[in-house]
Amino acid sequence: MNKKHNMIVESVIENSIADELEIKSGDKILSINNQTPIDIIDYSFIINDEEINLLVEHKNGELEEYEIEKDFDEDLGIVFTSAVFDGIKRCCNHCIFCFVDQQPKGLRESLYVKDDDWRLSYIQGTYVTLTNLSEEDFERIEKYHISPLFISIHTTNPDLRVKMTRNPNAKKIMEQLKRFKKIKTKIHAQIVLCPSINDGEELKRTLNDLKSVKSIIKSIAIVPVGISKYRKEEFKRVDKKIALETIKIVEDFNNSIKKQIAMVSDEFFLMAGLDVPEKKYYGDFLQIEDGVGSIRLLKDSFKKCLKKMKKQIKTPTKITIATAQSAYKLFCEFKKEINVKNLEFEVIEIKNKFFGEDINVAGLIVGQDIIDTIKDKNIQHLILPSVMLQKNGESYKEIFLDGKTLDDIRQLNKNTKIHILNNYYGFEEILQIINNL
Repeated sequence: MNKKHNMIVESVIENSIADELEIKSGDKILSINNQTPIDIIDYSFIINDEEINLLVEHKNGELEEYEIEKDFDEDLGIVFTSAVFDGIKRCCNHCIFCFVDQQPKGLRESLYVKDDDWRLSYIQGTYVTLTNLSEEDFERIEKYHISPLFISIHTTNPDLRVKMTRNPNAKKIMEQLKRFKKIKTKIHAQIVLCPSINDGEELKRTLNDLKSVKSIIKSIAIVPVGISKYRKEEFKRVDKKIALETIKIVEDFNNSIKKQIAMVSDEFFLMAGLDVPEKKYYGDFLQIEDGVGSIRLLKDSFKKCLKKMKKQIKTPTKITIATAQSAYKLFCEFKKEINVKNLEFEVIEIKNKFFGEDINVAGLIVGQDIIDTIKDKNIQHLILPSVMLQKNGESYKEIFLDGKTLDDIRQLNKNTKIHILNNYYGFEEILQIINNL
């Protein structure tokens, strides 16, 4: 099959043009106005026309051509199985800290796929290194005014970046950023901090170099390297001293440019033994998916929700929050403040036996570790964050990283009601669960 014809329909929006045409899941779009888009970016520009000729191959193999008249900016209502139709651009790096390479065998196949596709960076907010960016790619970014992009910088030292990514193309990062500056493509930058490699003076150098392109930088996130128990080489971890030093370097950088664009992830404050900063530190929380500001959002949300919490529920009930180490202490603090008659608010820490206890974020908790932790407990209401489950567009599937499912947890106790939090950074959904009891 020609990859450029891989425009497979996942679903159609109700009452849309595609719905009226009875286009179904599994159908394949072969061409639009005699053009074959290579990704959703091409597609979105091509369909901005009042007259559309659509060639479709139905799931049964039948070809059908549609002549469509619509408003200029009216969408067809098609949701595709992938945002790229010509195949994901694979990562050509062998980064010394790559977490994909630190995974055991036997997980979902998708977890071993390393993409480095600028299109997914723009569409989904995934980080790219730009080491495989071609001249054609750059021309498309300029042509379509693509912005913003999420870029893994790590260091601006050319030789060190080559060493960290194990890719000779990595040395061009500042040249690429300066080209983006010329075409006004905004970026969100990420630095994975590896002690004794790109921290300290190297971090200062990187931040200083980024001053030359500060006009296009919307945010800079510094996150600690994640080290699983499957890593073969020795790798130094971020400790309290390095965390404190990094926080200070970032603070000095922001002061030097009189702008709050660089932030460390919440883990640095936890490791430093400090409380997370107030809301103004995080601005618009532009790197929340990188763990920058999630604790502050949750704390502020809890304070508001506490005022709206009912004082009593009718029947004695226990609610159990199962979370990772990074949020466990925080929820224990919340527990002390919750005073609802007949409500027992239980907090359980799920230790990461699978990847190693140094991995302490909820998104890397596997089903078996949850099962092993709660199997002997009597749980009425179990609350789990959706970040533990496989993402499916804007929703989630009931599958954990290790292939275990919510049904496996339900088998422990058929009377347990499981609640999935879609917003892990707010307390509103938990408030609703309590107030509905």
